[in-house]
Amino acid sequence: MSEWDKMIAGERYQAKDKALLDKLMAAKESIYDYNSSRPGDVKEREEIIRKLLGKTGKSFLIMQPFYCDYGCNISVGENFFANFHLTVLDEAPVTIGDNCFIGPNVGIYTACHPLEAGERDKWIEWAEPVTIGDSVWIGGGVTICPGVTIGDNCVIGAGSVVVKDIPANSVAVGNPAHVVKKVG
Repeated sequence: MSEWDKMIAGERYQAKDKALLDKLMAAKESIYDYNSSRPGDVKEREEIIRKLLGKTGKSFLIMQPFYCDYGCNISVGENFFANFHLTVLDEAPVTIGDNCFIGPNVGIYTACHPLEAGERDKWIEWAEPVTIGDSVWIGGGVTICPGVTIGDNCVIGAGSVVVKDIPANSVAVGNPAHVVKKVG
């Protein structure tokens, strides 16, 4: 089993594996091109993102700058919008539904590191997927941690840190994010 296969399966893997580093570098080249392109070059930017990401809908807009690790593990649905400085560490799949809006300075993280210093020193990691349902609004400055699922029709308040699943039709805020009310 390759380190890539281990990573995608959620098993511990060696993050300094040459094949992984080569894939990271290829993604970084595409991200550089995307972030360096002129804002008015919409067609060029769309082509770069479509090649980088695993799946996109027909209609999407990701503001520059945008950062990710591999890109190919990210799927976004129809009518997706992400504001400035979206960062996605996509060692595991990140699936975002239709009609989702993400505020500025949001981080979505799948990468996990051992608590044991000796294991971290060896660059051992694992990853847990993140799933965001349809019609979700993520406020600015939100952090979404590994393994989290956010249900359909949710609103996550600005500055929140989402460390556990948020059920559908909820407004969640805080650090850690907690449900403060249900919505229609």
